[in-house]
Amino acid sequence: MRVLWFSWRDIKNPAAGGAELFSYEIMRRLVKKDYKMNLVTSKFPNGSENENIEGINIVRKGGKFTVYEKARAYYKKHKDEFDIIVDETNVKPFLTPKFVKGKPILLLIHQLSREGIFYELSFPLDYLVYYFLEKRWLSNYDGMKIVTVSESTRVDICEFLGFKNVCLVPEGLSIKPLTKLGPKEMTPTIVYLGRLKNYKLPHHALIAFSLIKKEVPNAKMWVIGYGDMRKKLEDLHVPDVTFFGRVSHDLKFELLGKAHLALVPSVKEGWGLVVTECNAMGTPCVAYNVSGLRDSVIDGKTGVLVKENSPPALAQAAVRLLNDKDWLSELSHNALTYSRKFDWDISADTFDKILRSAITN
Repeated sequence: MRVLWFSWRDIKNPAAGGAELFSYEIMRRLVKKDYKMNLVTSKFPNGSENENIEGINIVRKGGKFTVYEKARAYYKKHKDEFDIIVDETNVKPFLTPKFVKGKPILLLIHQLSREGIFYELSFPLDYLVYYFLEKRWLSNYDGMKIVTVSESTRVDICEFLGFKNVCLVPEGLSIKPLTKLGPKEMTPTIVYLGRLKNYKLPHHALIAFSLIKKEVPNAKMWVIGYGDMRKKLEDLHVPDVTFFGRVSHDLKFELLGKAHLALVPSVKEGWGLVVTECNAMGTPCVAYNVSGLRDSVIDGKTGVLVKENSPPALAQAAVRLLNDKDWLSELSHNALTYSRKFDWDISADTFDKILRSAITN
């Protein structure tokens, strides 16, 4: 099967996140199932315009805002070379129903933008997208097959858009979970993992940690991730916080394994891949009760969903965990066990079935 996949970023893009990891892990496995995978995405500094990564033929054209028109032009020139189109949306979809005719389209949507728009866009564009554009854009896909990555996002899509044909493809895991819990730091250690972007609310994690320090004076915090909020976070001058920035795969999981718990605030997530990654290292998460995170965290079993999405609530839950070593140990073991059910091979098999169903129906 010849697949043309549109996405605004690919795995090598410096701004790539969980969505791009999902696409990459799925696509490279579909290649092994004899799919011909072609990805059209945006360019980035020092990136090649054409590249093949593990059998995925990548074409990079345009920038963050112009990739949409470039993708449309690419399709018009090469439309006879593909059997199905995957339209991966991040805020704005590629609007493939407007120019793809006679071929099946699969819409991949990790999460609705909704309230997250107000954290990343400025007025009046944020209001325009929230109240008008997002629903108008996505309404073009009514009646088509939709793929998302969590039950809460599926419900969001169905309620917001009235779509019926929404399929779930579970997230996977890019590391083998520990066989047993490893040694933790000698002092209480809290980690934040994720991009330092407004809608991820990393400042909530730091404010929460400053409150935790009042109850657990010897606690320390590691911040793993990059983004345009780093300077603002450093200017908070919260003591005993180390900013690691972008780290290697091995160092990331080494740090996650040594931490006692993770703080995961966010406006919303598609799933919350950072939760599963923390769990694979035996580290439970204290998280906001929002779409995505309420799927990846089993409240009271593998982590804690706070009663109120605020730094004081994060801090209160974290302090309770740190002061109750038996409960912390129980959640750590449960989190590790739960992480073992996630496998990109299973995700790719599910995606494969959906693609074949879209072709035949």
